[in-house]
Amino acid sequence: MDRIIEKKSWYLIKKNWFLAGAILGVVVLYTAFLGESGSQLKVDREKIIIADVKSDYFQEYIARTGTVNPITTVYLDAIEGGRVEEVLLEEGSMVKKGDVILRLSNSELNLQILNSEASFTEQVNRLRDTRLSMEQDRLNIKRSLLDIDLDLAKSKRAYRRNKIFFEKDLISREEFEESSDNYNYFQKTRDLLLERQRTDSLSRSIQIQRLEANLKNMENNLELVRAKLRNLNVKAPVDGQLGSLNVELGESKSRGQRLGQVNVLDNYKINAMVDELYIVRLSKGLNAKFSFSGVDYNLMVYKVYPEVRAGQFEIDMKFVGDLPPGIRTGQTFRTKIELGEPREAVLIPRGGFFQSTGGQWIFVMDASGAFATKRAIKLGNQNPMYYEVLEGLQAGEKVVTNSYETYGDVNKLVLK
Repeated sequence: MDRIIEKKSWYLIKKNWFLAGAILGVVVLYTAFLGESGSQLKVDREKIIIADVKSDYFQEYIARTGTVNPITTVYLDAIEGGRVEEVLLEEGSMVKKGDVILRLSNSELNLQILNSEASFTEQVNRLRDTRLSMEQDRLNIKRSLLDIDLDLAKSKRAYRRNKIFFEKDLISREEFEESSDNYNYFQKTRDLLLERQRTDSLSRSIQIQRLEANLKNMENNLELVRAKLRNLNVKAPVDGQLGSLNVELGESKSRGQRLGQVNVLDNYKINAMVDELYIVRLSKGLNAKFSFSGVDYNLMVYKVYPEVRAGQFEIDMKFVGDLPPGIRTGQTFRTKIELGEPREAVLIPRGGFFQSTGGQWIFVMDASGAFATKRAIKLGNQNPMYYEVLEGLQAGEKVVTNSYETYGDVNKLVLK
């Protein structure tokens, strides 16, 4: 049996549409006001830092505090050891090259000089005695030659006379041969004396040369010992200012021990310690600068020490151009060391946000200025004032740069 279906009234149909609209409205309101309640945070405008993103030349540099030192320092070391007897100049005194700074004493050196002088005198006397002896031998040989020449002349006359007499049978053969033998004997004797004279002369020359060479060596040794004695007077090696002087009266100093230093004041350098992560990028010839009494002064890195100690390495920078007036050793200055040439880049100021985000994202202000939203970014190099932005921001935008530690995990900042 068929059942009659009654038509719904218009009121029931309209009621269903109203109910659907109400549910949709609730969903929209929930999404607008409650759905984002966990990802947004209301902040006081006066308690945040808003900075401009700008396009400008970026200069990568590091700031380090450096100490002023003389560009040249000459150290005073004890050339000879000894006891400090007298200190003539104090630290800070201006010195000229050759000025005596302090005096040492060394009894062993004094004794060595006495022994060397005695040996030298003995050698001089020996040389003199040898010369006298050789001169006497020379005179004796010369006298012997005179005697033999006289005997040779007599024997020669007797031989020639007896030869005539023998040929005329006026004398016997034995008398003639005797005169001949005498003549030959004196000739050979004279030849022997001449040979001895030549040999003795050569021997004397060699002996004299050796004695003179020994005497010269002894004289040089004596001069060396005297120079050691003179070195007990410690003198300024260059013109400058006497820096440190580590001596006390009566103190014993060994050879090679550091006594002090002389600072050459015609120029200065600034010495600074730099973190080891920059050791690859810092090299000789890089520019630096610092301000003194409102004036900028230029520097140049001229020495990079390769040794790393306690996570830092050392550099020296010298002045390029004028020196600051009244500069003194030991002063400290905040220097800016440039790591490359300036280049155009998008920049944001440094801020506390980096500690929370690691430079991976930042809150960017809306154009209305009413809120800021989270945006991913990529940063490049940095200096003590700016970060270089590689991706995510454009010049003209505004960002929140203060610390995010109290913001939690929110995606939106609503300013009030």
